[in-house]
Order: sequence, then C-alpha cells, then structure tokens
Amino acid sequence: MTNQTFLFDRRTFLAACAALVPMNALAKRVSKLKYAFTSYEWGKEWDLPTLIANCAKAQAFGVELRTDEHHKHGVELSLNEAQRRAVKQRFRDSPVRLLTINCGERFDSPDAAVRKAAVEKAQEYVLLARDTGAAGIRVFPNDLHKEVPEAETIAGIAESLNALGRYAQDYGQIIRLENHGSAGRLTTLRKVMDRVEQKNVRIKLNSDPKDNADGKFAENFALVKDRLDDTLHMRPYRDTAFPYQLQFDLLIDMGWDGWCIVEESVQVPDPAQALIEEHQIWQKMITQSLHRA
Repeated sequence: MTNQTFLFDRRTFLAACAALVPMNALAKRVSKLKYAFTSYEWGKEWDLPTLIANCAKAQAFGVELRTDEHHKHGVELSLNEAQRRAVKQRFRDSPVRLLTINCGERFDSPDAAVRKAAVEKAQEYVLLARDTGAAGIRVFPNDLHKEVPEAETIAGIAESLNALGRYAQDYGQIIRLENHGSAGRLTTLRKVMDRVEQKNVRIKLNSDPKDNADGKFAENFALVKDRLDDTLHMRPYRDTAFPYQLQFDLLIDMGWDGWCIVEESVQVPDPAQALIEEHQIWQKMITQSLHRA
C-alpha cells in the first residue's frame, strides 16, 4: 500500500466515523445561566445577614435589593458612607454577590420636570449601588398614556435613559431597564432602545406573559436580544402562564451569560425553603433545555 493510498483510506475512515456521531454530540449546549434572588416579597422580612445566609443555602449566589419599601435589609439612600462600606464588605466576605439596587424610578411622565426629578433621584441610587458594590440599578419605563402620543412618551423615556446612562457610566454602573408596564412591552422597548445611545442602558427581561401574546415570545425576544441585560426576573414556582422553557432555550442558544433572579409574590409558609425548591425547578428546566432534540 502506498502512502497516498493509506492517507486516502484513513481520511475516508475518519469521515465515515464522524458521520456516525450525532450532531448534538459534536456541539454540546452549554448553559451560562446562574440562579439569583431579589428581596421583593420573599425576602422583605430578612435582615442582611439572614438574606445572605438564606441565599447561600439555596445556592442563589447573586442578589438584588429592593429599596424604598421598608425591607429589613436596610440598604437605603439614608445610609452614611461608613454604613455603605459595611454593606459592601459584608457581601465581599460572603459567597453572594450584590447585583443590583432596585429602585422604582420611572420615566413615562408627560411632564418633563417630573422626568427630570426621576432621573436625579435615580442618580442617587447609582451612587448607592457604586458605594455598596452593586453593578447597577433597576428602573422602569413605565406606561403609555392615552392622552399622549406613543412616540412622545417613547422619546421622553429614551431622553431620560440617555441622561441617566451618561451619569452612570462615570461610575461604572449599568442601568437595567425592566420590561415592565404598558411602555415596557418588548415591541415598545425596541423603539425606546433605538433612541438610546448609551450602551450601559440595557433591557432587563421580566418574564411577562403579555410578551407572549399570540404565541409571539420568540419573535418579540429577537427584537431586543442585542440589548439584553445580564439579569432577568422569573417566577416559575407556580407561574404557568409564561413560556419559561422557551425563554431558557433562547437564552442558552444565544450564549447569554447572566442571572435568573427569583422575584416571587406568591405567599408561602417558608420563603427560605421555597427558594431552595424553586432552584430545583429552575435547574430541571435548564437541564431540559440543554438536552432537547
């Protein structure tokens, strides 16, 4: 047998072997999704040490803190410089990362003075996030108003986000625009983001069934996937209205590297145990996404 014949036969053999290997074995899916928690309802009665301990036990290694709702964690604008440093150090000394300071500022008002005040208040939260070691703040779009043309509301929201984004950029902070309210539909947020030049302003998915109207979630998701934040909210504990499995499929397929954050309002006897159980539900969904046909 000549060397040329040997090489030909070897290549033919290797090609035949490769043809027998399933394509999904050649390109295995990988999940970069991580499990996290927001204080919202389940954690509102936990002080900061308890919150961190419960998150660590549930392997929720990222957390958001809701402000202005009198939560027991106590992380508010009223904290002085030393208290803010103490919060930052507490997270540094734990396995749990502070992801976001969740404020309720929204930018949909027809009144420019109201929008300006909301931006200025949000700037205070940017400093709180910077001082406590968070990566950004959460804000809302929030509503379209019958008496105001949609394009005008969209322009006002975008103008506010650009102003806030410029400010936050100087402090290395992300503005997480939650997919919330009638102005927060993904189709509308696409129009908003077309006017937002600041790349540190990103869309935070909120797992809202309204975005799956007529079964169009995948289509609506595609509209905004280029501006997605690295956090999202989810409620799969008892919520069957939203297509979570599809959302996880889409996120894994695009290589999204981010935090799936539990934001539950359903009443449970033991929120700490429910957080563990929700992690198990979430993990099964991720496993199913990875092993789908």
